[in-house]
Amino acid sequence: MFALPFFRRDLPALKGNLVTLRVPFTNDFREWSTLRGESRAFLEPWEPRWTPDELDRTAWRLRISRYREDYAQGTAIAFFIFEKSSGKLAGGITLGNIRHGVSQSGHVGYWIGERFGGRGLMTDAVKVVARFAFDTLRLHRIEAACIPDNIRSIRVLEKAGFRREGLLRSYLRINGIWQDHYLYARIADDPLDAGTKD
Repeated sequence: MFALPFFRRDLPALKGNLVTLRVPFTNDFREWSTLRGESRAFLEPWEPRWTPDELDRTAWRLRISRYREDYAQGTAIAFFIFEKSSGKLAGGITLGNIRHGVSQSGHVGYWIGERFGGRGLMTDAVKVVARFAFDTLRLHRIEAACIPDNIRSIRVLEKAGFRREGLLRSYLRINGIWQDHYLYARIADDPLDAGTKD
């Protein structure tokens, strides 16, 4: 279990240069469902297959419950990404599969609404989560998996200082199909300014 009360409303948000991250609240439903709904065609090729009730309020409540349960078990922390300049919800990022002991590692997964793509928001969010993982949770290693065709996601990870370590064959079932993924990772000892500049 984590020492920090992440589901209290008075918890300070994590701040980057372009984004603010905070845990999702129940009353985020409308903004979340609108953004996900309008971005569906943009997101579906890179995500597990959407269920028929994906954007329903009941499914949302179950999602929030799962976020809280994962946190309580110490296995994951989900954040929503808000664009600093507008205050609007732009996407989500999760630090999951958190392991302690000899591993001290976690896995980053993320999504962004189509209208917010290409602004550097996700790169900033990944850097913020990496800093949190290393400095606050004291993890040693964070990983991310990426479909080889997902050029945007590859650029995000490389700009955030992640290095490609290999190919995971038939790793995750994405949009109904088992897909190969590149494995990227960053470790706590990597320089803070690691990553490509452009």
